[in-house]
Amino acid sequence: MTRSLSAAISGIDAAQTMLDNVGNNIANVNTVGYQDTSVQFADLLNQQVAPAGAPQTGVTGGVNPIFVGSGVRVSSTSTNFTEGTNVQTGSPTDVAIQGTGFLVAQQNGQTYYTRAGNLKLDANGQLVTQTGALIQGWSPTTAGGTILTTGPTGPLSIPQGQAANPAATANITLGGNLPAWNGATVTTQPSYTATTTAYDSLGNQIPITVTFTATSGTADSYGVKVTTPTPGSTTGGTTSLGSGTITFVPTTGQMTSTTPIPLTGFPTSYSVPTAGMNLDFPAAGTTGAVTQFSGSSTIAVASQDGYPSGTLQNFSIGSDGTVTGTYANGKTQSLGVIAMANFANENGLTKVGNLNYQSTLNSGTAQLGTPGTGGRGQLLGGSLENSNVSLGTELSNLIVAQTAYQADTKVVSTTSMVLQSLVQM
Repeated sequence: MTRSLSAAISGIDAAQTMLDNVGNNIANVNTVGYQDTSVQFADLLNQQVAPAGAPQTGVTGGVNPIFVGSGVRVSSTSTNFTEGTNVQTGSPTDVAIQGTGFLVAQQNGQTYYTRAGNLKLDANGQLVTQTGALIQGWSPTTAGGTILTTGPTGPLSIPQGQAANPAATANITLGGNLPAWNGATVTTQPSYTATTTAYDSLGNQIPITVTFTATSGTADSYGVKVTTPTPGSTTGGTTSLGSGTITFVPTTGQMTSTTPIPLTGFPTSYSVPTAGMNLDFPAAGTTGAVTQFSGSSTIAVASQDGYPSGTLQNFSIGSDGTVTGTYANGKTQSLGVIAMANFANENGLTKVGNLNYQSTLNSGTAQLGTPGTGGRGQLLGGSLENSNVSLGTELSNLIVAQTAYQADTKVVSTTSMVLQSLVQM
């Protein structure tokens, strides 16, 4: 009879473990990045009451062995790494993992893995977890430089207030229409202007004026002159930067040649590279090409490729883990790439609290890489992964565990009554 007592007690212990697990899952139903766990059971060693017997032809048939079990034990716990529901937050530091994999973090010399993407910035601009663990990834060697994702990882920083380097204008591109010119011999030829602001290598603005003047006595021809105001001039003086002539095919209105006009001789107060700038014309017949059709002038500067410096205004996290900064000058720049890890056996990881996991001998070594590669999931910036706990499932498990617990206590009470009856004989 003591066997039934020990079996029932082991059942009570197992049911209690299941209740503990269910309670923990329900408690974390609103925990960001929490993955629910389940408990698996196995029977204890069975005692053989009678062995199996072989059949004897014409004498007796075979008999099966008789076993009596000793109870139940918790054989393992497993974590359900199915992706939870993603919710959009709009916060640039929040990130959800779509698919398998973990963010990598380090704290006090220990490496952790987590799916909780409710990150934040510390006082040094470092991307950290809620408990201060440093999110790992790859950073550019220089501001705006190339990011190598094959080297060792390190903490990622978002340089708040950092200024992006300016870039000197190299090309000024024109577009639009100049009115058709019949080549009349006149004292005052029709003239049209286009203006823009270029930049030197320090980000200083350089006002540019491009003047198109019809060539007197020559049809389908315009002279081009590029000037900039002379710094410090009190009389409105200008500095000539370049000139040339453009001609058009009279039957098509397209330019006969689109060779750039070089711009040099900038005032010394500007830090313009030795190569200067180019006044570019799109290829004839292409979208945006300079044309000569009848009608009014629409000639204008379509683009120029320089820009001033600008401070970091905001950042975002892309699906491939790239952290992209947006600057006040309208430019973007890669600030780093978040690393992700996956494992041969996710359930071999050990939970260490604070939604962190650590590798074990049975999880396999962490395979680091960029999101979306090597079987790793992608990232969803500005979102969070909710807990994947199903309340319906957990409440059902709660009933199962309660029923098992109560049934095992009935076995204990029944065995106790039978023992008392034996004592009273």
